[in-house]
Amino acid sequence: MNNFPWLTTIGLIPLIGSVVVMLVPKANGALAKMVALFFSVVTLGAVVVMALQFDANSAEPFQFVESYSWIPAFGINFSLGIDGIALVLIALAATLVPVVILGGWNEAVEAQGSVKGYFALILALETLMIGVFAATDVFLFYVFFEVMLIPVYFMIGRYGGPQRSYAAVKFLIYSLLGGLFMLASLIGLYVVSAQITGTGTFDFTTLVGLDIDPDVQKLLFLGFFFAFAIKAPLWPFHTWLPDAAGQSQPGTSVLLIGVLDKVGTFGMIRYCLEIFPAASTFYAPVVITLAVVGIFYGAFIALKQTDMKRLFAYSSMSHFGFIVLGIFVFTSIGQTGSVIYMVAHGLSTAGLFIAAGYLISRRGGSAQLSSFGGVNKVAPVLAGFFLIAALSSLALPGMVSFIGEFLVLLGTFQQYMWLGALATVGIVITAAYVLRVYQKSMTGPLNPDCAGMKDLNGREITALVPIAALTIILGVFPAPLLNVVNPAVDRVMTTIGATDPAIEVGLAPIDSTVSEGSAE
Repeated sequence: MNNFPWLTTIGLIPLIGSVVVMLVPKANGALAKMVALFFSVVTLGAVVVMALQFDANSAEPFQFVESYSWIPAFGINFSLGIDGIALVLIALAATLVPVVILGGWNEAVEAQGSVKGYFALILALETLMIGVFAATDVFLFYVFFEVMLIPVYFMIGRYGGPQRSYAAVKFLIYSLLGGLFMLASLIGLYVVSAQITGTGTFDFTTLVGLDIDPDVQKLLFLGFFFAFAIKAPLWPFHTWLPDAAGQSQPGTSVLLIGVLDKVGTFGMIRYCLEIFPAASTFYAPVVITLAVVGIFYGAFIALKQTDMKRLFAYSSMSHFGFIVLGIFVFTSIGQTGSVIYMVAHGLSTAGLFIAAGYLISRRGGSAQLSSFGGVNKVAPVLAGFFLIAALSSLALPGMVSFIGEFLVLLGTFQQYMWLGALATVGIVITAAYVLRVYQKSMTGPLNPDCAGMKDLNGREITALVPIAALTIILGVFPAPLLNVVNPAVDRVMTTIGATDPAIEVGLAPIDSTVSEGSAE
């Protein structure tokens, strides 16, 4: 079965589903939803089967490798393969898509858009998300990276709120700008590879092995990093996110923040660190500074928000600060924590936005905290799921987010004690805004306008149960994630020449020993 084209198959299933959904008669929206849910569940099943065959201890850097000649004149291939990091992110995407479809069953109806169009876009986006994590040809990665913008643009621009056009265009402009910088670096990388090997290539494995001049690395790194920082979103490249999340349907926000934004941090690990190790070392102090500023900026702004969806967007920006911090302190523990944090944040984001979507729908479309109050008295099940997601967001022990955040901070302390202590303060602010939003919406006197609010129905509970279950199960028993992620992280650390304590990046590490891979 290892010779079976798993990644191509898994990518094609939702794409075929998208086409089938579009063929459903426009008047039969219910059938379109059922078809979309069916194909998303089949995709998830295929990912599970593939994951069960994944060998975490394999000596090969990538598994389920496929390669087909695409544009031979420029050495471009349709090449796919995954390591443990890509596997968990593909699994996250495959899990969240059926949850979004089931949880957002009526989103397109409420937005007065084409029902089948909305769900077809979700399935098309799933194909692109799988492709972007599985690509092992850098040009192919770039294609998936850019094409992802199309379904998201329409999901925001057609099915979003009153300011959807502005939010969609802003999202597109920011993303395209980052993509242009990446394209420039991509062309430069091809030219450099041709100078070194005599034949230009976009093959990731070949590029990682090239001895690129450190000064050239510094230039090429910036193009990739700028695109990834916008996608992440890292401060100060984040300003598109609150508008996009605030105007999107909850399901769109889940995929946008829960999965698509992870492409940015995934790209930092896969491409910035491995292809440009000397440049990553050189720019690490700047990136770490941006990450720490983002932790506090996002948290403080979230603390002042009165709109639920914008609050969650700013809180996500703060969380991404932790993720980027874990990546660029160059410790195995920190980087493992970042990958776990990506998964945990995807789950908590899904829980928060879906539960908030139910609240907003029941209050006539209002996302203002003042529109709620005492909801736990009339909708205790909804309040319970909201609480689980909120506690996961603040990284309560027993939740998978705690594992990720703890490892990131431990890896940071291992390298820079003062920086770890500073980042830890951000946890306190996180707790403040998370508890504030729960208190104002769920507890206290019952808002008279919420008196007739209905609790969750069977379909809505079914959508939230997997999120809550995974959040708790992986928090209590994280071994399945750690066993898959650790070998991939070790390979990345070996590739960039880092050991623990990590590469010296000029921030006065606790242990001043410089690893053999340090830039000279």
